[in-house]
Amino acid sequence: MKNRTDSFVSVGHWPSAGSFEFNTDILATNPINLSVVLGVLIFFGKGVLNDLLDKRKQRILSTIRNSEELRRGAIEQLERARVRLRKVEIKADEYRTNGYSEIEQEKVNLINATCKSLEQLENYKNETLFFEKQRAINQVRQQVLQQALQRALGTLNSCLNSELHFRTISANIGILGSAEEITD
Repeated sequence: MKNRTDSFVSVGHWPSAGSFEFNTDILATNPINLSVVLGVLIFFGKGVLNDLLDKRKQRILSTIRNSEELRRGAIEQLERARVRLRKVEIKADEYRTNGYSEIEQEKVNLINATCKSLEQLENYKNETLFFEKQRAINQVRQQVLQQALQRALGTLNSCLNSELHFRTISANIGILGSAEEITD
């Protein structure tokens, strides 16, 4: 037992009562000092260490829960975005299909309208040609008629002498006189 007490406190020198010294022999005192320090640390530090580890564990679990919630939210947003994308793609296909059919319909309508306009222009052209032809014919007729009348007057004037002129006037007066009696 003497070795044990010697390892803690050097009792080789007792010059005065109550003196206390530390043994500086590292090889003799190190395992005992370490066991004492570890015992004190375990006894007093166990609660603090457990509290620190529990808090760290709770923070990690909270972070994991938050991450899971964020992941679920992101997945929900992704699904909603995919649904919206599908709807937009469907609408785009409808617009594309309707747009092509509307373009084709407009094309057909434009072609039909152009054909009708061309037919109307052709009819107007034909009517204009017909009216111009009729006007030209009427002008020619009037010129021919005027020339014929001028020739007839010229012939009458050259052939007509005073006696023939007087008989023609008398015959016309007679015709007019008989026409007046019939109307009265």
